[in-house]
Amino acid sequence: MSEHTDTTEPADDEVVFHRVCRSGQVPEGYVRRFYVDELECAVARLKGKAYATSNYCTHLDCLLSSGKLQDDGIRCSCHGSVFELEGGEPIYPPATEPIAVYDVKEEDGELFVGVSRKDIEHGGPRRKKPRE
Repeated sequence: MSEHTDTTEPADDEVVFHRVCRSGQVPEGYVRRFYVDELECAVARLKGKAYATSNYCTHLDCLLSSGKLQDDGIRCSCHGSVFELEGGEPIYPPATEPIAVYDVKEEDGELFVGVSRKDIEHGGPRRKKPRE
């Protein structure tokens, strides 16, 4: 009797959780940069909860992981735009477009970010092309 392994790829919009780091690598009040496949994410912890967003500000593509957390948002270090961590909406200009947000699970001391194939392929603005 042979074992059959399902090798089908997930659908483009099916969310799959990927381990990105140990929980302790994102301490309270900090934001760090991690990759999920080719998708660059800003992973933050605020008020005990972990969040994941696109790492690029929608104003001029600055890295959000080099910014700071404030209140319930992430502030871009370039021009001061602030985005909600829950929904990605801009709450302080100059940005007017939301950033992408991704589901986060924290289990057994590890952080997992949930993204779809579509999220990875269309990961928002970025300064350079993904590796091929």
